[in-house]
Amino acid sequence: MSNINTSIFKSYDIRGIYPNELNLETAYAIGRALIKKINVSEVVIGMDMRLGGPELKKELIRGITDEGANVLDIGLVPIDAVYFAVRIENRQAGIMITASHNPKEYNGFKIPLAGIGWIRGEDLKEDVLNLSSETSTKKGEVKNIDVMENYIKHVLSFCDVKKIKPFKVVVDAGNGMAGKVIPLLEPNLPIKIIPLNFVLDGNFPAHPSNPLMPESQVEIKKTILAEKADFGIIMDGDTDRLFFVDENGEFIPADLTLLILAREFLRREPGAGVVYNVICSKIVPEKIAEWGGKPIRSAVGFINLMNAMKENNGIMSGEVSAHYAFRDNGYADSGFIAFLVLLQLLSQDERPISEIVKEFKKYYRADEVSIKIEDKTGAIKKVKEYFNDGKQDELDGITIEYENWWFNVRPSNTEPLLRITVEADSKKDAEEKTQKILNIIQS
Repeated sequence: MSNINTSIFKSYDIRGIYPNELNLETAYAIGRALIKKINVSEVVIGMDMRLGGPELKKELIRGITDEGANVLDIGLVPIDAVYFAVRIENRQAGIMITASHNPKEYNGFKIPLAGIGWIRGEDLKEDVLNLSSETSTKKGEVKNIDVMENYIKHVLSFCDVKKIKPFKVVVDAGNGMAGKVIPLLEPNLPIKIIPLNFVLDGNFPAHPSNPLMPESQVEIKKTILAEKADFGIIMDGDTDRLFFVDENGEFIPADLTLLILAREFLRREPGAGVVYNVICSKIVPEKIAEWGGKPIRSAVGFINLMNAMKENNGIMSGEVSAHYAFRDNGYADSGFIAFLVLLQLLSQDERPISEIVKEFKKYYRADEVSIKIEDKTGAIKKVKEYFNDGKQDELDGITIEYENWWFNVRPSNTEPLLRITVEADSKKDAEEKTQKILNIIQS
């Protein structure tokens, strides 16, 4: 295939600028190559509100059906509705057309399979490049189905609605798919929702789709204070990531939210395993163990956490990027399940969310630093040699621990970047150590 930009085949998914990097010809080729590779008879397809989604979907479907497989088109949905249709309703494969929290120019495909299977972008690259021009003699069919009613029931099954108090919650959908789902959940809940940016719009007129960007947080913080709300949530475009903001308008780091959720899941299933990744705060494994759970450490990236949950019988997982996944959700992530579980936990705990989180703020983690570097391996070797008196492990990049601080240096999966995470007992220490590591790498 000539007109294929190979940079779109990432380590987890397929993603690129539409239509310059990910174009219609490529979408068609991906549809065909996928069916040739996994040989399934049926694929579920959903998409979010991103620009170019309808055109990409049309060509993707044409590629799939040209190879003789059928398509179940579930329409405009959050990503976990695709996981639900595949893993909970037992279908072979799914594709979500989304670029998650990327800027509006991007689009892409995430490809979950039954069980905990997953087709990574890089797994499909050679198949697309070496695709023959001959298609199947058999043509597949397209059927439109609606999974939303069953999906909403499934999400609600994770909490006991009768135990939820009448909270006032600000929800910032960021013009993403939460704008479709929250109105379907709300009639089942005794809470009052104050909606922000619920109109689906792939131009993201209100703010970027990435909730971690400071400009994405301005409106929700103001509204929580003005409305005297109990807390707020802000989601990305396809809704697999959600961040909580407390009643004072303070952003809650996602690994501390993981602890709130873990406490509730360990209450339901004592002794269960909870998966966290290598850049989560040290407080995470400490608290999970203190509550009688089994802390399970994983490399960064939701596929790695999913595999760790499955291999170690984990009940849930979470990471700093705010993906929360659940065993009983086909090991897949869901922002809405995290939201409902938190509602139930807050209803049982008399304290406001800021008080609950306060006990987890024992250490100080500096902001992650990313530096551009071509020789990532050489840089990590330098760090290992310099800090050779610390406890080292190489689960993901290099993590080195000392008594009152630790750090991780890991290569980005997708860019020529090294990411540096440092946590210490104080802000001053964390910032000084970050600078020291940077000096070593750049020397």
